[in-house]
Amino acid sequence: MALLRNLSQRQRQLFASHRQFACSSQKLSGCSNDEDNMGFSQMVMNFVDDASKQVCQHLIQEEKTPRETPEQKKKRVEGMFKVILPCNHFLEVNFPVCRDNGEVEMIQGYRAQHSQHRSPTKGGMRYNIHVSADEVKALAALMTYKCAMVDVPFGGAKAGIKIDPAQYSAMELEKITRRFTLELTKKGFLGAGIDVPAPDMGTGEREMAWMVDSYKMSFGHGSLDAHAVTTGKPITQGGIHGRISATGRGLFHSVEQFINNTCFMDMIDLQPGFKDKTFIIQGFGNVGLHSARYLHRAGAKCIGVIERDGSIFNPEGIDPKALEEYKLESGGIKGFPGADAATDDLLVAECDILVPCANEKQITSRNAPNIKAKIIAEGANGPTTTAAHRILLERKRLVIPDLYANAGGVTVSYFEWLKNLNHVSFGRLTFKYEHDSNVHLFNSVQTALENNFPGKKLPVYPTAEYQKRMAGASEKDIVHSGLAYTMERSAKQIIEAASKYDLGLDLRQAAYICSLEKIYRVYRDAGIMYAT
Repeated sequence: MALLRNLSQRQRQLFASHRQFACSSQKLSGCSNDEDNMGFSQMVMNFVDDASKQVCQHLIQEEKTPRETPEQKKKRVEGMFKVILPCNHFLEVNFPVCRDNGEVEMIQGYRAQHSQHRSPTKGGMRYNIHVSADEVKALAALMTYKCAMVDVPFGGAKAGIKIDPAQYSAMELEKITRRFTLELTKKGFLGAGIDVPAPDMGTGEREMAWMVDSYKMSFGHGSLDAHAVTTGKPITQGGIHGRISATGRGLFHSVEQFINNTCFMDMIDLQPGFKDKTFIIQGFGNVGLHSARYLHRAGAKCIGVIERDGSIFNPEGIDPKALEEYKLESGGIKGFPGADAATDDLLVAECDILVPCANEKQITSRNAPNIKAKIIAEGANGPTTTAAHRILLERKRLVIPDLYANAGGVTVSYFEWLKNLNHVSFGRLTFKYEHDSNVHLFNSVQTALENNFPGKKLPVYPTAEYQKRMAGASEKDIVHSGLAYTMERSAKQIIEAASKYDLGLDLRQAAYICSLEKIYRVYRDAGIMYAT
């Protein structure tokens, strides 16, 4: 933390003199809506293209290779980026399912594997009526850069089934999930060392357990690592403590890294720390709920929540725990007694932190000029369009990008995958030993004191805080500390890239630059350009 807060004088000078951004050649108020209406895949590619141009130029200038002319080096580096950017594999399947009423319905599903620079590929599986090939490819690419950003050794992938899960019974969803699992496995799109799905919008622990069971009963029969074919499973099926809250907890840590950074807070004219900060959440699902809870615990105040069934607002604060309990009972947030129904658009309401945790392309050139939040932490994938991104930069808003802010889920999924491959829970082998070692330590200190003061009893007691750690780290402790360390280290890398490339507040481009540099080195060191 201290390292992030105390930047060098050179870094402060670079940030202080950061360049102003404009919407193409137009003024802020005259931005075209074309970029808002483009496909999600193209939107992600636009962000990647901006970063890849800078990275490519930097590598051409700085990479030193023997017996290679400048022209050869230029062609090699540019050629490598031609390998990095496209989606490697894409699968579309159609299969029938018999509904509970006897009707037969055709189901459409997709799986995209963007990059195998690291194996296996990794990405969520969403059930949503608006799922499309374009969206799945874009999310798979985003997963590639997200995994690289937080140093998780996976390639990017994504899956989607074009259904509204609310319109199907549990038995129907199980049929769909199990059949989709078989289709993925038949085509080589599922396996502990091949491709590992996780929960996403419309799916959860239940669907992941169904997938594992289907795999074990078919192609994975006899496989020792069958449980590692998905993550986000129930604990009884090989899941890991802390996975459900991981994305929200990771988002909290991402905000923590920058809200405590004096340099960045000076740039957006905000006091460091969570105290007296207000925030609004869009989407009170798994990510939004846990983001709100951790921000609330840190001292920030939730004043608004936006959901599908309505929006609520209370300037005195909304208790996330109470709202969670109300939503579980009623099925929505409408009518929550701890807040009033909001009549205005809360995305542009007065607050310090805005946390979009719903669908992509929620912040566009139409509402970006009116957003009052100083910090936008992207809990959703792709909530900000390219046009809106430039507007927010020009207005000196700090956007914490999705490929970093919501990487907590894949980070803890990595821990779960390791647990499944190792076939042992974290901490189990050392738990008792650490407890006994701590007891012996206190006994040793007490004996040494009493030897120096004969005849006196000088008991030594641990503090309440130390008492909690006497028995060593539990699995949840290890997961939480590993996630916090990952987010802190990644924030440091983003800050260094922003300083190195003189990007000012543009954390998105800095994050993409970090990811592309790492992926480039993997391909380069593997000699991919010379493979047959």
